[in-house]
Amino acid sequence: MACISDNLLNDYQHAFPLVSEPFNDLARDLNCDVKTVLDEVKTLKKNGTISRIGPVFKPNTVGVSTLAAISVSPEKLEHYARIINCFPQVNHNYEREHEINLWFVLTASDQADLDATIKQIEKQTRHSVLVLPLLKEYHIDLGFNLRHLNKGRQFSEQALLKKLDEPNSIKAKDLDAAKDLIAAIQGGLPLVERPYQALADRLDLSEAEIIDNLKTLIRNGAIKRFGVIVRHHEMGYRANAMVVWDVPDEQIDQIGKSLGDEDCITLCYQRPRVLPRWPYNLFCMIHGKNRDEVLSCISQVRNRYGLEHIYYEILFSGKRFKQRGARYRNISAYSSPNRADSEAS
Repeated sequence: MACISDNLLNDYQHAFPLVSEPFNDLARDLNCDVKTVLDEVKTLKKNGTISRIGPVFKPNTVGVSTLAAISVSPEKLEHYARIINCFPQVNHNYEREHEINLWFVLTASDQADLDATIKQIEKQTRHSVLVLPLLKEYHIDLGFNLRHLNKGRQFSEQALLKKLDEPNSIKAKDLDAAKDLIAAIQGGLPLVERPYQALADRLDLSEAEIIDNLKTLIRNGAIKRFGVIVRHHEMGYRANAMVVWDVPDEQIDQIGKSLGDEDCITLCYQRPRVLPRWPYNLFCMIHGKNRDEVLSCISQVRNRYGLEHIYYEILFSGKRFKQRGARYRNISAYSSPNRADSEAS
């Protein structure tokens, strides 16, 4: 069973089968029966090793999102984290080692909803929110190669679909046509033998239409990755840090692309400076088994690309208050801290 789990977790983070009975494909690859595969997936989800099987959407395509943060007194950190967790627009909420110490990600269906949520958070917490929307991505994946090979089986969704036709740009009509599907699938596939048929029954569509719509969203780049979404802490990546750099504007593309190609960097993107409070414009996420592994990655890339002269800070994560997939559609209203599930761990 351990072998099945390892292969499930490593091999299907990308390019999950878009066929009528995808778990049958997995069972054939893993040399076992489909019931064993489904039981193991359900166990991995129940124990928190995976959060779901489903899409990771390209930022600011099916909705809008932003990184945000507030600075609170350490003794009241958990109090404010509980307040922020009550907002369904918040999907990640972490303590970080910095004067600005509570960091969270917000997603919403549109900018008006996002702005209104930020104002509500400021009202509820009585703190000014630092808002840092994504300006440019250099690498966003957050798939984890658990065998520590260069790439393994983790080929891209675009390669999977190349035999159909070349990827094309995101079209508003495709997103509009798939809005109900996006709402239904943002929390993950149903864990049944024919998950696409289960979605079809719910949305009054055919199974073929569900699969075709997903292929369209992958082909045009709205879905960055479609597969098993692992939770890094449960997989042994106990240390993670957000490294922020004050890069000269004329160098940010060159440096951002270089850092984005590094195996040890899982995310790399440009966000705005907010002077004088926040002078940094390039962000990297690094996950490691321990702090030394993360620090080693930082040292290596600084030396490799001659970044010794660029000012930076390392914000290691502390307590994880909330972590789940983003919700862009049919988001329910704010709930009180007494009723909300904090999802803390």
